[in-house]
Amino acid sequence: MNILASMWGRVFALLLLGVTVTAGLTSWLALGEREKTLSQFRESHTIDRVEQLVRALDVLPTENRAQFLATAPRLGLQVTKLTNHSNTGLPRTEYARAVSERLGKNFAVYSLAEAADESCPHDLRDKQKRRLQCEALGITLNDGTTLKLVVMPPRTPPPPVRQDFIQYLMILIISIGILAYLIARMTMRPLQQMAAAASALGQDINRPALNEQGSSEIRQATRAFNAMQAQIRQHIAQRTHMLAAITHDLQTPLTRLRLRLEKVQDTDLKDRLIGDLSAMQMMIREGLDLARSMDSQEQRSVLDLHSLLDSVCTDAVDAGQDVRFSGQPGYIVLARPQALRRCLTNLIDNAVKYGHFAEVSLEHSQQQHQVHVLVRDGGPGIPEEYQQQVFEPFFRLETSRSRDSGGTGLGMTIAQNIAQQHQGTLQLRNLSPQGLEVRLSLPLQ
Repeated sequence: MNILASMWGRVFALLLLGVTVTAGLTSWLALGEREKTLSQFRESHTIDRVEQLVRALDVLPTENRAQFLATAPRLGLQVTKLTNHSNTGLPRTEYARAVSERLGKNFAVYSLAEAADESCPHDLRDKQKRRLQCEALGITLNDGTTLKLVVMPPRTPPPPVRQDFIQYLMILIISIGILAYLIARMTMRPLQQMAAAASALGQDINRPALNEQGSSEIRQATRAFNAMQAQIRQHIAQRTHMLAAITHDLQTPLTRLRLRLEKVQDTDLKDRLIGDLSAMQMMIREGLDLARSMDSQEQRSVLDLHSLLDSVCTDAVDAGQDVRFSGQPGYIVLARPQALRRCLTNLIDNAVKYGHFAEVSLEHSQQQHQVHVLVRDGGPGIPEEYQQQVFEPFFRLETSRSRDSGGTGLGMTIAQNIAQQHQGTLQLRNLSPQGLEVRLSLPLQ
C-alpha cells in the first residue's frame, strides 16, 4: 500500500521531512556559528598573544631574541626577521589594524599580503575551502628591527562523526519519526472515523450519531454530519410513509372494484378487467414492499444462512417451483431475518419465472471474509449493458422479462436495497451457453 496515498501518510511524511530539514538547518547554523566563534577567537585571543610576544621581543636584547623564540611556545605564531621590506606605514587588513591599535604608536604594523600564502602551511592555503586565512604582518620594533609574524588560523575541529554521535543521531531520527507518526495518526483519526461513519450511513441510515468530541473544528464537522444524517433520515421516513400510505389506502377501493367487476356479464371483458386489476394490486404490493425495504425497523440477529436458504427453497418446492439447493452449513451472518428472506425469495422467484428453474448454492471467500449465495437459472440471461439498470425501480426488459410475464420491475430493486442494508452486494453474470447467475455477497459474522 502506498503510504502517501492516505492523508495520515502525507501528514506523517511532511512532519518528518519538516523536522528533519529543521534539524539539518540548525546543524548548518551551528557550524556557521562555530566558524564565527573561531574568527572572534583569533580577533581577540591571538591579538593578546601577538602583543605579549612583540613586547617581550622589544625589551629583550637583540642577541637574546633568537634563543627566546626557540624556547617560547608558538601557539599558532611564526616569527622571523624580515630583511627586505617596504613599509607603507598603513595597515592593509582589519587584523593588522587591530594589532596596530593594540600595540600603540611605538610599533609600526603593516600587512604582508604577498607573503601570507607562502608562509601558510599547504593544507591551509585553499581560500575557497576556508574562510579564515593566514595573516602575515610586518612589525617594526623600537630599535628598528622588523619582524615577520605569521598568525595561523585556529584549526577547525573535525566533524563529530563518531560512533556515539551516530547513535545519538539515530535515536533523534527514530524519536522524530515516532512523534510524527503519533501526531499524524492522532490528527487523522477523527477524519477516519467520519469517513467510516459516512460509509456506514449508506448501509444503515438509522445508525447511532457520532460522538461530538475532539477539537472545535472536529466537533463542528461532527455536529454537521449528525445534522445531515438526521435530515436524510427524516426525508426518507417522509417519503417511505407517503408511499406506504398511498399503496395501503389503494387496497380498499381496488378490492371494492374487484367485487363489482364480478357482476359484469361480459365474460371476456370481465377477465380482461380483472387481469388489469390484479396487475395493479401486484404493483401496489410491490410498492409497499419497496417502501418497507428502504426503511426496515426489523432488528438484526445472528442466524445460520444455510438454514434460512434451506427453508426458503423448501417453501419454493412446496409451491411447485423447480428449485434445487446445495451448500455446507455453518455460515453465520448478522441480518434481519424477514428482510433477508424476502431478498432470497425475490431472487429465486425471478430465476424460476424467467429461467424455468433455480439452482441455489453457497460459496465461502476466506480472503474477503464473505459468503456468496449463487442463484443460477436456465433463461436467456441479461445483456451486459442492462445488468445495472435492472436494479432501478420499474425497469423491465423488452424480452421475456416484461409486464406480460407479470413482473413489476421492483423485485431486483427490493433485493438490492436489502443486500445493501446488510453491507452486501448483488452482482449479475451471464452463463454459457445460457442462463444467468445472481451472486449475493454477505459479510460473515
